[in-house]
Amino acid sequence: MKLDSRLAGTRLNPHNTLISWRDTTNFAAAIADDNPLYFDDRKKKGLLAPPTFPVAVTWPILSDLGRYIESKEFPKEVLFTQVHYTEHLILHRMIRPGDQLCLTGKIAAILPHRAGTHAVIKLTATDKKKEPVFTEYIGAMLRGVEALGEKGRKRLPIIPDSDPSAAHWTCESRIDPWLPYVYDGCTNIEFPIHTSPKFAEEVGLPGIILQGTATLAIAIRELTNREAGGDPCRIEEIACQFTGMVTPGTAIEICCLGSKDHESHKDIFFNVLNSKNKKAIRSGYLKIKKETP
Repeated sequence: MKLDSRLAGTRLNPHNTLISWRDTTNFAAAIADDNPLYFDDRKKKGLLAPPTFPVAVTWPILSDLGRYIESKEFPKEVLFTQVHYTEHLILHRMIRPGDQLCLTGKIAAILPHRAGTHAVIKLTATDKKKEPVFTEYIGAMLRGVEALGEKGRKRLPIIPDSDPSAAHWTCESRIDPWLPYVYDGCTNIEFPIHTSPKFAEEVGLPGIILQGTATLAIAIRELTNREAGGDPCRIEEIACQFTGMVTPGTAIEICCLGSKDHESHKDIFFNVLNSKNKKAIRSGYLKIKKETP
């Protein structure tokens, strides 16, 4: 199969959604993030959604991408080869229950890769005032698909360079055997390699694996608590590559590799190791704005 890079720029049909308090609290509960900002609805400003919640907002598009792609020239069969490879979230403000969001998007980039084609979808969420809420760049690896040319690389957001020599700090998080099922049910991010041992084995996996976005959300939970004083409103960007599997019933190790200070923000770099000491997440990046004096 082949994918012509000239299809970069193809637009997606819009998607509208209303965020409920059950959506946001269920997401936080699924990743065991007990921050009161996500649960205590007695606060005057109301509830917040966790920083990684946008991945659940955009899932209805990504899970049915063929229906949203406007172009009739796009070879929809390549979508059956995709796995989640890269993630880059830009948070313009935190999502709150009651938000009415309109999602618009396009195929931002089509890039050749040794494993196939790296295709990046850009999705932008705006509220009813047409103000931006978040922008997400989701990278799919289309395995075995040949990219004809390259287009869009320069339009992708850039992650700052890092040169960490050793981990600044590490922490372990246990992945309960039932976590993929809880995350599936609480986020509506559904795919059978995470909840059906039979299906997982049929596609060559040793068993079910934890959702990559769940691994990322757990890492951001720890990084927010340790590097942002537990204040998710300070999180401005999140990015990473998904490069390894996490098996339920094991533990992951979140490794903060250091930081770089700037006038208005700091850059945090991290990886996540699985139980075999392999990188489940690499090139992790978190942009945290400085506290207001």
